[in-house]
Amino acid sequence: MTKLADFDYHLPPELIAQFPLTRRDQARLLVVERSTGCIRHRIFKDIVEYFRKGDLLVTNDTKVVPCRLIGRRPTGGKVEVFLLRHKQGGRFGAMISPGRVKTGEKIVFPGSRLSCVRTDREEVEFNTKSQDRIYRAGRVPLPPYIKRRPRKLDAVYYQTVYAREKGSVASPTAGLHFTRPLLSRIRKTGVRISPVTLHVGLATFKPVTVDEIEEHPMGKEYFTVPAKTVGQIKTARAGGGRIICTGTTSCRALESYAGGITQGWTNLFMYPGYQFRLVDCLLTNFHLPRTTLFMLVCAFAGTALAKKAYAAAIEEKYRFYSYGDAMLII
Repeated sequence: MTKLADFDYHLPPELIAQFPLTRRDQARLLVVERSTGCIRHRIFKDIVEYFRKGDLLVTNDTKVVPCRLIGRRPTGGKVEVFLLRHKQGGRFGAMISPGRVKTGEKIVFPGSRLSCVRTDREEVEFNTKSQDRIYRAGRVPLPPYIKRRPRKLDAVYYQTVYAREKGSVASPTAGLHFTRPLLSRIRKTGVRISPVTLHVGLATFKPVTVDEIEEHPMGKEYFTVPAKTVGQIKTARAGGGRIICTGTTSCRALESYAGGITQGWTNLFMYPGYQFRLVDCLLTNFHLPRTTLFMLVCAFAGTALAKKAYAAAIEEKYRFYSYGDAMLII
């Protein structure tokens, strides 16, 4: 059994990025070679140098929705309703804080005619079926380690430039560094770029609370690998090209597809010992310790090399987490 403590590391709090870079592709890029253990320090725009003609770059085109709503109880007390997943009509799976809000209790959202009722421990139902109206009352769901309120800039920078399919409650952050001109440069080298969709949900950021990680109940997230992308994967494979994955979410979608399905719910949990079937290179941001995301990175790079890379990033004062710098594992 694999211990949770094996995926711990210490990060100085000042390295947690609180704001995005205004020039996305000026983030730093840590390049890790699995075959040699070599680590290089680059700028993200230099990533073009690591692609080859015939490679396929896979991105996650999910779009973050403003799913954090601040309301009031009948007593006047403040309530946060964090929408996790649309179910049907006006019903959503949700996390509600404080937890003492009772079933059947009405929550109103000042400044609008919007309200909802807690229908059970993990669900609310709104007084409208219009998702647009509901999300207009919401805020960008910045993660809790960003110690500030969302600003207008977050509506732009917490979204990838290719975001299209609404449904995520957190950004697929590895893709935040790409700009349209950079993607154009990549295409001109003979690299194809194709999307998958995986809507980031609770499963991605749910804390691991068990000592032996194999006992962690990985939640489900919805994904799609379009037919065109399936064709591009086959073309790249046939021509000797590599599958380069943008982020852990794209990786999860592709490896689920490798298991035989192109659309549906996946609870695939990748940790050391997992044998990757499709992904050849992984682009990723730096992740929190003791998380399933860091475990995936350790599975792909090898735990020792992943920890060595993180130590190098800390030593060189890279910016960490959602608005932080990137790492390319080749």
